[in-house]
Amino acid sequence: MTQDEIIAEFRAAEALLDGHFILSSGLHSPRYLQCARVLMDGARAERLARALAARLPADIRDAVDAVVAPAMGGVIIGHEMGRALGKPAMFVERPDGVFHLRRGFALTPGAKVLMVEDVVTTGLSSREAIAAIEAAGGTVIGAASLVDRSNGKVELGVPYTPLIRLDVPTYAANDLPAELAAIPATKPGSRAAA
Repeated sequence: MTQDEIIAEFRAAEALLDGHFILSSGLHSPRYLQCARVLMDGARAERLARALAARLPADIRDAVDAVVAPAMGGVIIGHEMGRALGKPAMFVERPDGVFHLRRGFALTPGAKVLMVEDVVTTGLSSREAIAAIEAAGGTVIGAASLVDRSNGKVELGVPYTPLIRLDVPTYAANDLPAELAAIPATKPGSRAAA
């Protein structure tokens, strides 16, 4: 899939929003990609996951034993990536504010894991998920996401493959441009702002 085709999938799902958004990182942005909407359609989610799997470096794609995604946003794309790669898919969740592999999931010690997210902005959730996977005995050999919103700046400590990079400006709450400050902010993410 080309970048234009990928963006067309988001637009067709009405998942690319304009306004004033507070991201889960606490940063503010004039645009928001609502990946949950683009993943609502199973056929679309499958197409996007297959395109992302095809972009993984061959050595990572061929070595993966399992796919693990952070709940909530990563669950659907993690499941679809597991299907695209023919590997089991699991997720980590935060029952106590910290990611843990739960719900009866277990990794074989040393299992080679691909950590998959929907959107990466600062990489905080991704790094927390990677730490939880390693604490559960897995070895994270790569990370992937539908969208890289970090402007290519995120460092996860493992090879990282996004389906697309979307360069959307983000601002600290005390450094908003006047046109953004004039719009009421909404918080579409699932985690409290930092």
